[in-house]
Amino acid sequence: MGKYAVGLMSGTSLDGIDAALVEIEGFAENTEVKLIEFINEKIPEDIKEEIRNSFTLDKSSVELICSLNFKLGYLFADAVKKVCEKAEIPLERLDFIGSHGQTSFHIPRAYGSFIKSTLQIGEPAVIAYETGTTVVSNFRTMDMAAGGEGAPLVPYTEYLLYKSDKNRALQNIGGIGNVTILPKNCSLDDMHAFDTGPGNMIMDEVTKRLKGVSYDKGGEIAAAGKVNEELLEELMKIEYIKAAPPKTTGRELFGSQFVDKLLHKWGYLKAEDLIATVTAFTAKSIADNYRWFVFEKCPIDEVILGGGGSYNNTLVKMIKEYLPECKVMIQEEIGYSSDAKEAIAFAVLANETLNGSCSNVIGATGAKERVVLGNITPGRRSWIGQK
Repeated sequence: MGKYAVGLMSGTSLDGIDAALVEIEGFAENTEVKLIEFINEKIPEDIKEEIRNSFTLDKSSVELICSLNFKLGYLFADAVKKVCEKAEIPLERLDFIGSHGQTSFHIPRAYGSFIKSTLQIGEPAVIAYETGTTVVSNFRTMDMAAGGEGAPLVPYTEYLLYKSDKNRALQNIGGIGNVTILPKNCSLDDMHAFDTGPGNMIMDEVTKRLKGVSYDKGGEIAAAGKVNEELLEELMKIEYIKAAPPKTTGRELFGSQFVDKLLHKWGYLKAEDLIATVTAFTAKSIADNYRWFVFEKCPIDEVILGGGGSYNNTLVKMIKEYLPECKVMIQEEIGYSSDAKEAIAFAVLANETLNGSCSNVIGATGAKERVVLGNITPGRRSWIGQK
């Protein structure tokens, strides 16, 4: 019988806390994972607003981040309790938790007086105490200490779960878009991964401001609009999009301040046209990054889309149109869950940490060597001499 674990993920899109309860057997190449239950726990609007404020330099403060770290810890712990309750598995049977946390700020490359660094919040001690369970967290920092960019982290788990006899591109579309390239019958050293650019982040923010809803459900608003080619061309000239991997990005580039500038210059466009154009930007940035940095080394047979963006039918349609030479599918078409994918990944990464197994991919993060990721916070049940 395997071990029970919960993987926790709260992404840049702030669409909720993903909690995946899994059963894991073995580790490294012998890993077997079964998804038992999954929930997406919505973040209360007041805390969501605090998170957004913490991202912006003019509204953030050490006081805000200090408090948010613990508030999110309690929310994460609550998500663990709820997914176990839904699966009718007592907390006492849970062996460990893998928590990515909420990225507060990420500096993948040094600039000015700021060195390469990262900060994820959602206090693991709170999660461990509230659930009584050992927590593995802070996965990015050891990779950065080894010279990497601290992201993307999921390529290792994708290698374990998705390698096949075909050349595959696993494209996640959360707040940010990131791709993992799995050449057919590859070894870990054959893989590479990078952030392609925006995922849902710009689309969601523009939709919220212009339509008063949190996202473009099914891509229906974008489908009613027309892509403005002049704006699309301008967006595709952004330096990050054409930068060679390894590369990572986030809200610091494509967040609310980006949308402020976008709407200041292009806000005269019809809302539907603007939303259609930023949707096309996500699709084209994915496709062009494949052409510039992937196809020459590895002609892709299958593109497998995951994350919330895979439910945006207009976005998926655009990606298919920009990549006619590839078979483009979503996770559900191969028997997996787009929603649970990243949360499952952090349960798997926690399992590797607890087994002393290195789980970064040098071809993805640019680290000097493979390292064991994550910090371990013991839960009450592992304390010696407890009363």
